[in-house]
Amino acid sequence: MVAQPWDLSPATTALRLGAAALFGAVIGFEREVDGHDAGLRTHVLLALGSALFGALSVGAFGEFVVPRNATDLSIDPTRIASYVAAGVGFLGGGAILKRTDRIKGLTTAASLWVVAAVGLAAGLGFWSGSLIASGLAIVVLVADWPLRKLMGRVRRARIAEDMHEDDRAAD
Repeated sequence: MVAQPWDLSPATTALRLGAAALFGAVIGFEREVDGHDAGLRTHVLLALGSALFGALSVGAFGEFVVPRNATDLSIDPTRIASYVAAGVGFLGGGAILKRTDRIKGLTTAASLWVVAAVGLAAGLGFWSGSLIASGLAIVVLVADWPLRKLMGRVRRARIAEDMHEDDRAAD
């Protein structure tokens, strides 16, 4: 039997979600080291949620694919999924608070978005996607302390390098 494009194996799902998390981490690390409010965790969670919504679009609706009827009636179960993604954006927006010097709640908003994707995946029976994304999200949220320590070292090194360049320019 030939595999259909919507038949995503757990290994393929893990690769796609893991790659998204890794790519988001690389960009988020740079943003956080540069002192931006949306840092590593926010970028990873948004990349992960996006990847899970994408995998859902491809892999979770296979059982709904049926030959077209002779009638004009068609049902598109993916429409509900797209509204979940958009609707959670409004919910997450309410979790974000702007202060004079910082923005608070970005990671919470991103984690709400990932959890919406996880919940939708579970609701559709896309178990590998919901399980893998949940695990990766927990790793990202728990790994915050050691990563912050590393980012602090990188940030201090950049500041010291900039100060050294300023001293050389002044000479």
